[in-house]
Amino acid sequence: MAFPHTSMSLRLALPLPFPTSLVWWRNSPPSSVCNTCLKVFALPPRFLYCIGRESCQLWRHSALGGLRMRFTVAGAQERFPLVEFPKNFDFSAEERIYNWWESQGYFKPNLHKEGQPFVVSMPPPNVTGALHMGHAMFVTLEDIMTRYWRMRGRPTLWIPGTDHAGIATQLVVEKMLAAQGLKREELSREEFVEKVWEWKKKFGGTITNQLRRLGASCDWTREHFTLDEQLSEAVVEAFVRLHDKGLVYRGNYMVNWSPNLQTAVSDLEVEYTEEPGTLYYIRYPVAASTSDNFLPVATTRPETIFGDTAIAVHPEDGRYSKYVGKKAIVPMSGGREIPIISDEVITCEEIPFQDISESNWLSVTKTLPSIHFYNLDNHIPFIFLGA
Repeated sequence: MAFPHTSMSLRLALPLPFPTSLVWWRNSPPSSVCNTCLKVFALPPRFLYCIGRESCQLWRHSALGGLRMRFTVAGAQERFPLVEFPKNFDFSAEERIYNWWESQGYFKPNLHKEGQPFVVSMPPPNVTGALHMGHAMFVTLEDIMTRYWRMRGRPTLWIPGTDHAGIATQLVVEKMLAAQGLKREELSREEFVEKVWEWKKKFGGTITNQLRRLGASCDWTREHFTLDEQLSEAVVEAFVRLHDKGLVYRGNYMVNWSPNLQTAVSDLEVEYTEEPGTLYYIRYPVAASTSDNFLPVATTRPETIFGDTAIAVHPEDGRYSKYVGKKAIVPMSGGREIPIISDEVITCEEIPFQDISESNWLSVTKTLPSIHFYNLDNHIPFIFLGA
């Protein structure tokens, strides 16, 4: 039984950009609809959608008839006024949501879940540092992995922490002490470490707050500092085991020394600058020979002559290979003699330059002695100056 021309009308509030009409036909849609705008699209199974205005008559009498329901959809401007977006993105909502996540304990591992735990230990950033692209990269990658396995249902833990960054921290703490009229030398080791802890508690949260703003889903209740007692004991234990296995050992090497901090500095923490200098040519007389026999040594640091323990030449350098096995006299040393050796690590250039790695290599392979002619304050003692 058909019900021609019978319809039901409902008004909906959907976020469409304009008022429109939507018609549902019980049987099949009519062959022609919307005499006014002719902008009709068929939506399965039996919907007709007109993008015309409300004044448009969406259907006309049809021989097909049937029960039909008409929905007049309100335009967006009626229920949803236009909102102008700000030029810059407002991040305040992110902080509010993140704080809620953390307060609800969503970053803590669910120990009651089954499955193999997934644990990531964060490479600890320097406690004195500020966020840079390297932090953004590793936080993004580790956060992706952590959230992925957390959503897969595995017990997941991302352990955060910060590094005490010995040299950088010592610099800022010493500046703080200087402002108080104190020097590091006036304090004992324990007192200085206590000052470091005081600084860390007061100013050390900058980098971790920035990691939070990045959205790092760490379990902050397990945050550690590399000077924590537990981690310090673990570091000592690791080095003792390596030493027992002969994998680490102490020795005399050329290092980057900071006379102000009184400590060795890593190659990664040294900033090199080019400065104009003078290249000095110094003659090393060959012992037990005429004055015409000498080896010229070029250097920009003539004060290091006092620490010479050998002269090395390339074995195929025809100019000086004839002196290999003999001895040379160190200038301004009162006649101290040093061996003349050969090694392929030395170049055959007219002015051979050596770096720290070459010097350390020769010292070890040739079992050369080491002379400490600099003191810890970067001064040469009077004994080497002939005083």
